[in-house]
Amino acid sequence: MKQEPGFVSERYRKQALFRGIGPDGQQKLATRKVVLIGCGALGCVLADAMVRAGVGHVRIVDRDFVELSNLQRQVLFTEDDVRQHLPKTIAAASRLQTVNSEIRIEPVIADVDFTNILSLVDGADLILDGTDNFEIRYLINDVSLQTGIPWIFTGCTGSAGQMMPVFPGKSACLRCLIPLPPPPGTTETCDTAGVLGPAIGAIASLQAAVALRILSRPGTNLSQPDGVPLTLTIVDVWDGTFRQMDVSTLRERSDCPACHQGERLWLEGSHRSGSTVLCGRNAVQISPPEKLAIRLDELAARLNHLGKVTSNSFLIRLQIEAPAAQDPGAGPIELTLFPDGRAIIKGTEDPAAARTIYSRYVGS
Repeated sequence: MKQEPGFVSERYRKQALFRGIGPDGQQKLATRKVVLIGCGALGCVLADAMVRAGVGHVRIVDRDFVELSNLQRQVLFTEDDVRQHLPKTIAAASRLQTVNSEIRIEPVIADVDFTNILSLVDGADLILDGTDNFEIRYLINDVSLQTGIPWIFTGCTGSAGQMMPVFPGKSACLRCLIPLPPPPGTTETCDTAGVLGPAIGAIASLQAAVALRILSRPGTNLSQPDGVPLTLTIVDVWDGTFRQMDVSTLRERSDCPACHQGERLWLEGSHRSGSTVLCGRNAVQISPPEKLAIRLDELAARLNHLGKVTSNSFLIRLQIEAPAAQDPGAGPIELTLFPDGRAIIKGTEDPAAARTIYSRYVGS
């Protein structure tokens, strides 16, 4: 039903009283589509904020499933989700639907890569970064520049987080700021520095506020900064520090090949890896060259005699003893397989060992 100008549901009344949004901005939020890539710690806070704020269509994309170690900081998940081995997007959407049934919440179980990102962001007004690795962030940056859809870069390790909005062609992009991903081992990760729950909440809340500022604006073209501060914001909740770096002229001052020469290395697939070590998980993700269509029930029956098999309509999990080639004292290996052929092998950080396990139990 079409709303009258100025009408605001009681659900959003207090938000609409805020002068930065107002009744008209609240109505605009209801017409917007956000694509959230990553539903881990950052993504949970962002998804919750977008749904409660009344963004009309929230698409949540993630490749992973809920584990016990997630519960310390990933605020949408419960112990029941862990017991049921639920994919994060399914668990998040189920929870959020009970919060706001008036909007569209679309869970997508997918490994975001150069073959599918254009379809995943199709029709989006804004892309939100809820990821935990640079490879996907550079891919988001490429697709933003290619499509003109703005995005907000965010990252968090230890007690510190950083955030920067990107308006393609109008402001600095991720490669203006960091021309290439840091080499492995040269920067802190959640594996080496850990991560503090309040740090996640702080930086994701700032990201959500910028998102609402963009989404509640009048008009259909959101690719202009239009008053949004062009800054890199860095917050450390342990030290109690808050810093902002002006990046408003960085695009013009940089020799960014993505902005000035149209280079799209990640979107073209030339910088994609077939295996990814997952941050803080003692796990490796294996992605087949092409998407498959595996019959999970049939494979579960074939694997049943090899170890402990659990399954649902979204995935199969096989728990086996570590191969003899690994450290004899190592714990069991856990292989989680999705219908598209993607797998997460837990119990190793060696991509070669993970590929061997995949080939042995799934095929090559």
